[in-house]
Amino acid sequence: MTAEDGLLAIALEVGACTKCPLHESRTRAVPGEGPSDARVVIIGEGPGSSEDREGRPFVGAAGQNLQALLTIAGLKREGVFITNVVKCRPPGNRRPAKSEADACYQYLRRQIELIDPEVVVLLGDTALKQFFPGSSLGAMHGKPATRSQRTFFPTYHPASMIYNRELKDVLDEDFGKLGRLLGTLPG
Repeated sequence: MTAEDGLLAIALEVGACTKCPLHESRTRAVPGEGPSDARVVIIGEGPGSSEDREGRPFVGAAGQNLQALLTIAGLKREGVFITNVVKCRPPGNRRPAKSEADACYQYLRRQIELIDPEVVVLLGDTALKQFFPGSSLGAMHGKPATRSQRTFFPTYHPASMIYNRELKDVLDEDFGKLGRLLGTLPG
């Protein structure tokens, strides 16, 4: 089975998943999208209302912010794989419960294994804690971390800029660091 076939199989499983209560209120599951050979996998928290309607990750306001941040890093959206910790929208856009994140983890783990990216970007506290429990985003953002021979790059979620404009400069700086880490930017 190719990585592309494996990702398609996961998407079909996600679409039929009933492992946690989130499936009860979803319009569409959001398994993720991007090339099966992406150098970068980006992981957010969970789908919002726009994503739930379209079945695609990061298509709302946070997606517009992510697009601008990818440009800062010298990346294109179509060149990265974008997904979330949970694949169904939590009601009211609340933070996913640990049990919900744990229910989706097998899909996320398999996606990362199939793609085998150079870097996994963790957007926000939920994504960070899925891989580095007990850690602090304030202390880890913008700094590569290694776990199980894989490089992770934690930073704030692009939606945070909507609520806290002061984080825009921090995110811009972090994505500049990501670009330099990947060699897509000079210096």
